[in-house]
Amino acid sequence: MTSTLSLTRPLLFTNASNLLRRNCLATFSFSASFSSDSLHQKKWRQPVSSLLELGGVSIGKHDVVRDDPTNNVPDSIFSKLGMQLHQRDNHPLGILKNEIYNYFDTNYSNKFTKFDDLSPIVSVKENFDDVLVPEDHVSRSYNDTYYIDSQTVLRCHTSAHQAELLRRGYTQFLVTGDVYRRDSIDSTHYPVFHQMEGVRVFSLNDWEASGTDGTSLAADDLKKCLEGLARHLFGAVEMRWVDTYFPFTNPSFELEIFFQEKWLEVLGCGVMEQEILKRSDKENNVAWAFGLGLERLAMVLFDIPDIRLFWSADERFTSQFSKGKLGVKFKSFSKFPPCYKDISFWINDSFTENNLCEVVRGIAGDLVEEVKLIDSFTNKKKGMTSHCYRIAYRSMERSLTDEEINDLQWNVREQVQSKLKVVLR
Repeated sequence: MTSTLSLTRPLLFTNASNLLRRNCLATFSFSASFSSDSLHQKKWRQPVSSLLELGGVSIGKHDVVRDDPTNNVPDSIFSKLGMQLHQRDNHPLGILKNEIYNYFDTNYSNKFTKFDDLSPIVSVKENFDDVLVPEDHVSRSYNDTYYIDSQTVLRCHTSAHQAELLRRGYTQFLVTGDVYRRDSIDSTHYPVFHQMEGVRVFSLNDWEASGTDGTSLAADDLKKCLEGLARHLFGAVEMRWVDTYFPFTNPSFELEIFFQEKWLEVLGCGVMEQEILKRSDKENNVAWAFGLGLERLAMVLFDIPDIRLFWSADERFTSQFSKGKLGVKFKSFSKFPPCYKDISFWINDSFTENNLCEVVRGIAGDLVEEVKLIDSFTNKKKGMTSHCYRIAYRSMERSLTDEEINDLQWNVREQVQSKLKVVLR
């Protein structure tokens, strides 16, 4: 079977094999008080704001980074709140979002209500329970999700707003926003990314008029809608539907397209579980839902090789994109070589790679390109396991000095030892 091109975060829905990991969730703003120009003048690690206007509610640092035993949100994540990449018309993510909006406005006569400024601070109930994520699911762990306190998180997916919007009476809507997950470090993974979710609800009259049952009507309408969206974005491409499993839809599907000589997973979708509708006071309805990752598609459409570039304020990046111009191919401007540093240590029972990456990101920020396990062995006599990780440091905008890299690595070693309680080798 031809392999599927893997790019970046799963969409709103992911394949069943990934369902046991944190990124198996359904995916489905805030007005920043700064400009791109002012950002360009700031140092790369400086927080952009300490107070944001978020959906009409003032959000301060203490609202996100708290002295609470369950809080695991670092300053580096708080500094991303309010960046609003998906609301910038000249940014690849904003361009893609607006193009998807154009498709729905044209084909559904502006019937889809759009939300792109909902607060990313949500309850555990909204983020997990309302979309039927099991209580023992690994995605609920502190290793995978950013907890503000035991009952509040930074949303892992835009589906966190699904139930509330249904209860408020919305029956056709799109939700776009930044989402947050603790994860590995490489060119396609970042702890903040952007998703879009779409939902459409049908009534009894709808499927009676169609001469079929509600589930069949919703599934057929969903596929027709998303095939049209794929053609709108990618042109006349070959497509295929793959049956899959998600806890929040039944039946469930993934849409793949054959693009640039590879099969590319575009999105996940399905007919919404009746339990979600029942809890949202719509038990006599059926609905479909889909979700897609904006970075995932934008990296393909714009030929952007590294997910960190979406956060760049360098004019050599930002000046290449213009409002309404989808698919302009990115021209690389960085020829700076990476610098590799290795770190080896004996792990303990509580060690996770996500925690390691969180420590490295907290120190090096976007100067860290990749953290990769290159060696692992177990000393059976001592009953201990050693890991060796290779850290790649590289700026896409400037040359890094030896002194700077050595300082970063020294700090990484100190913090890994003190925070993760491992024994360096």
